[in-house]
Amino acid sequence: MKTSPVYEIPADKYNQQLASALKEIPEFKEPEWAIFVKTGVAKKRPPQEKDFWYKRAASILRQIYINKIVGVSKLRTRYGSKKNRGMKPERFKKASGKIIRTILQQAEAAELLEKQIEPGKRAGRKLTVKGKEFLDGIKIEKKELTDISKNKELHTTEHQSNKVEDVENIENIEIENIEKELAKEITETEEKVEEHEITQKQADKEIKEEVKEEMKEVNN
Repeated sequence: MKTSPVYEIPADKYNQQLASALKEIPEFKEPEWAIFVKTGVAKKRPPQEKDFWYKRAASILRQIYINKIVGVSKLRTRYGSKKNRGMKPERFKKASGKIIRTILQQAEAAELLEKQIEPGKRAGRKLTVKGKEFLDGIKIEKKELTDISKNKELHTTEHQSNKVEDVENIENIEIENIEKELAKEITETEEKVEEHEITQKQADKEIKEEVKEEMKEVNN
């Protein structure tokens, strides 16, 4: 069964490749006002990241590929963030609709998206056949994908190794604690035995002295 690169390639790597491909499409062009507009009311300043417009466009298209039909409202929630309100608790705020809506319009102009407005069905945008083929055509070099897989496996192996070491450390600590408890119990038992022996000797001594006293009285 053939698997789409959207699912095979890690999201960050895929979005980078898709963003580069979108830069080659004439309909996708960063507006002049984009450098002055914040991505939402929760942000303090406009995005400073290079090629932000194309990266956000790539991320939006990937979201639509995965979720099939997506509207502006859902995307605003997806790219929202918490607003710092000083001494007050943070509050979640949706992202700006202007940036998202403009990117969707550019994708429609490039015939990658189309509107879904059918009675009884969820409204929003969905990928066209051309759009799906375009996203399925995004690939990265096989060597790079292999390196990613190896790094992932290495990270998993290291994580499992660390987990085993943690379990062994816990077991060693538990054994040490048990040994300490046993040693404490043995010491307490020895002290009790010793105390009992001393008490018994003292009692025997007192009995002997009493017997001697009684014998003296009888002889007298």
